[in-house]
Amino acid sequence: MDGRRTPVPRRGLLCAAAGVLLPGAGGCGPDGTPQPPDRKTRSGDSDRSVRGAVLPAAGPRRFPGQPVQIEHGPRDRPRVALTFHGRGDPALARTVLAQAERAGARLTVLAVGSWLDRHPGMARRILDGGHDLGNHTQTHLDINAMDGTRAYEEIEACARRLRRLTGSIGTWFRPSHTRYATPLVQDLARRAGYPHVLSYDVESLDFTSPGVAAVTRKVAGELRNGSVVSLHFGYRDTIAALPLLLTEIGRRRLRAVTATELLT
Repeated sequence: MDGRRTPVPRRGLLCAAAGVLLPGAGGCGPDGTPQPPDRKTRSGDSDRSVRGAVLPAAGPRRFPGQPVQIEHGPRDRPRVALTFHGRGDPALARTVLAQAERAGARLTVLAVGSWLDRHPGMARRILDGGHDLGNHTQTHLDINAMDGTRAYEEIEACARRLRRLTGSIGTWFRPSHTRYATPLVQDLARRAGYPHVLSYDVESLDFTSPGVAAVTRKVAGELRNGSVVSLHFGYRDTIAALPLLLTEIGRRRLRAVTATELLT
């Protein structure tokens, strides 16, 4: 320090004053000019949107100790996963999501790629509700009956849709038209980026439209710690049965969580 005062440019004084008066301001540049505010929300989290883009959704995870094809979660924890095959009337799907959210439940949606092509906004709606979003093939045909080339394209095409809409290929893969993937389809899923295939141990049969009582009775009769339940968007029986199932889950002191949380 030589004891001499360094003059401060007028722009620097104005910028400094702005920083005091406007806490959200971004500070001053080297030449004293005001800088844009940093992209923070009031809660301190980074803004999800930058020039229209959103942060990538969660991707697949490997769960050590779990088989490639997962049917259920740990039996010693009071959690269950309600999984929905994502296709059908989007209005019915939104109703299911809203019902679950009101009850504090989180779902896992395995979406069909062609359904997302027709209703792209559903991908973000599912994620914004705190639910898991995964891959249920592109066209929902019998994937176990396909040759390797065609089966892989079914998986990869849906993965591309998910990546385009969310920045991720989704958290899970579930084969179409079957409860269990063949060893070939399991290998193809791993090649596409999915360490596990998500199966289930409770089949609701809601897609047969057996009636609300039948759907409720079937699921409630088989539900236990760690269960993964197969349900479907697009069926009114499911909409009517879901509040009853959520009440039963609560009565048993279980929690309805995403498949990722079930295995974590």
